[in-house]
Amino acid sequence: MLAEIWELGFRQVELGHGIRLSLIQGIAEFLRDHDLAISSVHNFCPLPLEVFRASPDCLQCTSSDPTERKRAERHTFATIDQAARFGAPFVVLHLGFAPMRDANRQLSKLIHQGKIFGRTFVQTKLRALQQREKTDVYPRVRDWLIPVVEHAKQARVRLGIENRTELDTFPNESEFNKLFDDFKEPVLGRWHDFGHAQVRQHLTLLDHAELLQGAAPRLLGCHVHDVIYPDRDHRIPFTGTVPFKELLPMIPAHAPLVWELWPSAKADAIRTALEKWRELFHQDAGNAKNAA
Repeated sequence: MLAEIWELGFRQVELGHGIRLSLIQGIAEFLRDHDLAISSVHNFCPLPLEVFRASPDCLQCTSSDPTERKRAERHTFATIDQAARFGAPFVVLHLGFAPMRDANRQLSKLIHQGKIFGRTFVQTKLRALQQREKTDVYPRVRDWLIPVVEHAKQARVRLGIENRTELDTFPNESEFNKLFDDFKEPVLGRWHDFGHAQVRQHLTLLDHAELLQGAAPRLLGCHVHDVIYPDRDHRIPFTGTVPFKELLPMIPAHAPLVWELWPSAKADAIRTALEKWRELFHQDAGNAKNAA
């Protein structure tokens, strides 16, 4: 797994949320013998033993079940500890879902049918947004984060909360702002996913550039992938609609850029895009996600 990424020309890698405990020793041995560093680790890593496939939302801190929230805390602690052992400065977090029916698929279907901005599209979106505003899992997540942030602080690892695609995911933009009001220390920040934000722009839920501009002060890192309109994400950069030339200047120089691609992406196409990226942005985009 790591050898393929290394041979593509990447020299940093994010360990994804599908890494089984049995792979950790082999990863450590590969890192010992190659010039490859771990830039970030995606919660949960290693994968909980009872979970058999990559599933970053298998345990949610938004859950109404205190037992599930406690298990999510325990496995997040384990991810933070794993990041510290590998010398990774960041852990990427998903923070679960609000209790409502998500409308993304219906909105995407209407776009494919050519009905964007039609009455049904607008009514569907407004109903979903109104329902989302009525949900309030914020206190539950805030309380869950307090020991997690403290654990990360002790481990000298920073936590990046990822923006998601679906309307029912937590946090939305107002909840992001509340979190950073409550957690002012820089141990907690944002992890900007280019593809997720672009899909939400296509669904007329936000303006990607405006979102990124607001996120920049607390930005820790990014997931980089392109989007084929309206919602086919995790594509190779420069094959879709993400305006990287416009957006990249907003990214702080210190932020790692993790290419997060579908497994079907062809090696030659990745190499070509990586070469173009380096020519355009004069950056060493040598950072890939192993579970892409």
